Amino acid sequence: MTSPLPAPLRPLAPALEALYRVGLGHRTRAFDRGKGVVTIDRPVISVGNLSVGGTGKSPTVAFLVQALSDAGHTPAIAMRGYRASNGLSDEADAYTRAFPEIPVIAQADRLLGLLQHFGSERGERTDVVVLDDGFQHRRIARQLDIVLIDATRSPFNDRLLPAGYLREPPSTLARATCVVLTHCDRVDASTRNALASRALDAGAPVIARSRHAWSALDVFSANDDESHPTDWLKGRRLAVVTAIGKPDSVIQTATAAAGAPPSAVLNLKDHDPYAPGTLAKIERLITDHSADTLLVTDKDWSKLRARNPERFGVPIARPRLGLGFLEGEDRLRGLIAEAAARDPDDGPIILDGPIH
Repeated sequence: MTSPLPAPLRPLAPALEALYRVGLGHRTRAFDRGKGVVTIDRPVISVGNLSVGGTGKSPTVAFLVQALSDAGHTPAIAMRGYRASNGLSDEADAYTRAFPEIPVIAQADRLLGLLQHFGSERGERTDVVVLDDGFQHRRIARQLDIVLIDATRSPFNDRLLPAGYLREPPSTLARATCVVLTHCDRVDASTRNALASRALDAGAPVIARSRHAWSALDVFSANDDESHPTDWLKGRRLAVVTAIGKPDSVIQTATAAAGAPPSAVLNLKDHDPYAPGTLAKIERLITDHSADTLLVTDKDWSKLRARNPERFGVPIARPRLGLGFLEGEDRLRGLIAEAAARDPDDGPIILDGPIH
């Protein structure tokens, strides 16, 4: 895998990786001793990963929140609020639109944000916390620590930042409760089994294998939103614009839904702010390629919906992304229920093995 550094700086990658490893080791050893780790008075379920870029955290968090709500719990989502605009990051805005009744605490100091939330009338009703992107956020102790591994991008063949895309080495899976493999429909069984074996060797059993699925489309047109099945895209000339870590799966699914490749594709950097120059570029893209539909992710819509989306002159479709399972859904639901009922003072759940 290539380095995320610009090409002129890549010769420096090994030295920078070594410095990163030293700093990471110091931080890890401190947390391993319990320094700075706080156990709050409600159970915590963390969803995270080893690498930068998209592995499916948002649909997994949404799955957890829905499962907890269906079971009668009152969860809250705690997240960093990366690159917030008007007080909300794109992920926080997407969660708020999907779960308007669920508190979303989005700030850099998640512990402080949660403590302030618990002191409110709404916070008193919160009985379980879901940490979005929480594996490296070790200040808050957790009862269930789920790490996602993208089956199409093995962390066991990657390097630490900035020589590669790993935030931490695979050996740190030993502190996780379990692993969920994502994008499993895009690789064969032997690849999935090999990843599961290596994760177990590192100390975390794979308890579920998932895929991303579009359940429906939300389409903005004439200043209004309508819901459509995914086959609404059939035969349409799509301009696909994304600002996410891993756009390939969006483009592939859009191609399948429309029955042909997109007329135009624009892949922006992750969390792009959609500045005026970018908006003008999208307008030209639609015109130059005679696109009749703009397709974006729900996270991208969090920014575009506040930037006069009528300007594009075509319907704007964004898929409702959900989590489907090849196997292990029941076990994952069981762990979620067990964690939500757990006394935080009893520590984390310890598993004895992978999917059976």
